[in-house]
Amino acid sequence: MNDYQMEQRETLQIVRRHLHQIPLEDLEKQITAYLDFRQKTARFYNAHIEPVCEKKCFTTGISGCCTKDGIIVFFADVVINALQSTTRQLDHLELAIDSPAPGGKCIFLTQSGCAWQVKPIVCEMFICHPARQQAFAPSPSKAQEWKALEQERKTFTWPDQPVLFERLESVFLNLGQRSTLMHIHKSPGLLRVKQNRDR
Repeated sequence: MNDYQMEQRETLQIVRRHLHQIPLEDLEKQITAYLDFRQKTARFYNAHIEPVCEKKCFTTGISGCCTKDGIIVFFADVVINALQSTTRQLDHLELAIDSPAPGGKCIFLTQSGCAWQVKPIVCEMFICHPARQQAFAPSPSKAQEWKALEQERKTFTWPDQPVLFERLESVFLNLGQRSTLMHIHKSPGLLRVKQNRDR
């Protein structure tokens, strides 16, 4: 098991062990607007991006966006997914992390598809340059719609103001838990963003 797998498994286990210590109703209320945003993003992606990606990368197996160590996962991604998953689904995710499918692709990609119920935001929002060109060049309005979705993502993830992803990390930090995936509290770049907002 490599370092990437270990940090993913450790974080998932932290969340699973301690989620019951937090009022779930409160957490579920906090993530409602984010889940609405994800549904809106998924509708756009399915309508305009997926047909391009399916043809160019998925069916040919040449995609480079899902490399084993290439997916940045936030601690909040793990919490949100856990809140939207059954115990069995989380067991399935943990098994995928422990025993990735052969082929050198994403460790979360199983025979039945992605093991996440709510994929990491990086996966949801990644569109390679050729796919952008093909999907957006004929329709500038689609490009503008996607830019608006990217800006909306920042209202949950970019700590130039207090955001959901920061709050979810703080909940577990207050329980004495630490994870390498708590990027908003650990990444030097994001810490600078937080410091600048307080000036």
